[in-house]
Amino acid sequence: MAARGQAARRIKISELATYAALAIGALAVAMPFLYAISTSLKDPFEVFEIPMKWIPAVAHWENYVKPFKTMGLARNFLNSVIVAVSVTTLNVFTCSMAGYSFAKFRYWGRDFFFLAVLATLMVPLQVILVPLFELVKRFGWINTYRGLIIPAGTSAFGVFLMRQYFLTVPSELMEAARIDGCSETGIFFRIMLPLVKPALSTLVIFIFMNNWNSFLWPLLAVTREEMMTLPLGIASFESTYSTNYPQLMAVSMASTLPVLIVFFTMQRQFIEGMALSGMKS
Repeated sequence: MAARGQAARRIKISELATYAALAIGALAVAMPFLYAISTSLKDPFEVFEIPMKWIPAVAHWENYVKPFKTMGLARNFLNSVIVAVSVTTLNVFTCSMAGYSFAKFRYWGRDFFFLAVLATLMVPLQVILVPLFELVKRFGWINTYRGLIIPAGTSAFGVFLMRQYFLTVPSELMEAARIDGCSETGIFFRIMLPLVKPALSTLVIFIFMNNWNSFLWPLLAVTREEMMTLPLGIASFESTYSTNYPQLMAVSMASTLPVLIVFFTMQRQFIEGMALSGMKS
């Protein structure tokens, strides 16, 4: 009995040590985020006070309003929403159809084309920036939403992700649907897509986050301030105006909201997708 009691105490101590280490790690990860929130509510002079105050004497909520009202960031924010939502929608459509084709149909050159798609993952964006810019310029898409959306309308990662998930769906379901008279379009939209919702949620989160934070391509494809996305607006915040760190932190915090909303909206299906990715079909 004494030995069992000692073993139970050792287990409890080890669990407490584990939880304590995890709590310290979580606090260390959250520290920059908490510092940004604290700074965003301060007066510009409070930022440089020593010792640092985590809780400002007066919360300056106007730091979250002024940049969007007086510095044009509201338009930048709207541009980012339009571009990110449009690019995500296009990717869901194109990647799911391409992945479905590579997974469920047999035709000449299928494996070669799939390998060619995967090979593009090894090509850095910087390599194709100049020819892509020239192509967009010839189409007259500079300083337009089309120039920001269409070049990012599909991704090799999305095609690969959707193909792998479609491979886990039994092909017998397609055959049964054909016997019942369902069209190929109906099979895709009414049967196959609902079965890969976790993959779609994963794709939406990654594509939206990637394009919301996109900086390099908008920097080349946009020259007019009214067409700039939010990352470009934040980058010009310091060079155009005197550096107001509280307002800069406030804008940075506001820029994370859409990504958080998308993630928490699809959190359950995203986690389900991560769990299924390690399971065999």
